[in-house]
Amino acid sequence: MGDTEIRELTTEAEWREAFPVLEELRDHLTETTYLEYLREMREEGYHLFAVFEDEGVLAVAGAGIRTNFYNGRHLFVYDLVTRPDRRSEGHGGRLMGFLEDWARERDCESITLESGLWREDAHRFYEDRLGMDRYCYTFKRTFEEG
Repeated sequence: MGDTEIRELTTEAEWREAFPVLEELRDHLTETTYLEYLREMREEGYHLFAVFEDEGVLAVAGAGIRTNFYNGRHLFVYDLVTRPDRRSEGHGGRLMGFLEDWARERDCESITLESGLWREDAHRFYEDRLGMDRYCYTFKRTFEEG
């Protein structure tokens, strides 16, 4: 394993480079839709970070600082995914550690995320490797067009 670095992605070229990795988690997105949403999300405070190695992007995480009554000021992690051929090498944990430091520097009280009920491997990672607590369920209703 070569030297890696973590940095925020701020240019369209970087966003495009990260898309194949993010698409592993968000496979319903096209690159065009991804870029459209990303531009809007950045206006709302979303930040996209990546672990880089010589060969390119290994893992990505998207997060934003939010405040609400039950979490106070917190960093909400919307997206966290590692390239399939580079999983279990510590990149996700390193990225979460980076995000935790980034959040603390910005006076956040906690770091939170949601994970689909079917993602049992991810749940083990969050609970066993990162020491996170399973806290609640999220409920969703999708609106029909019309």
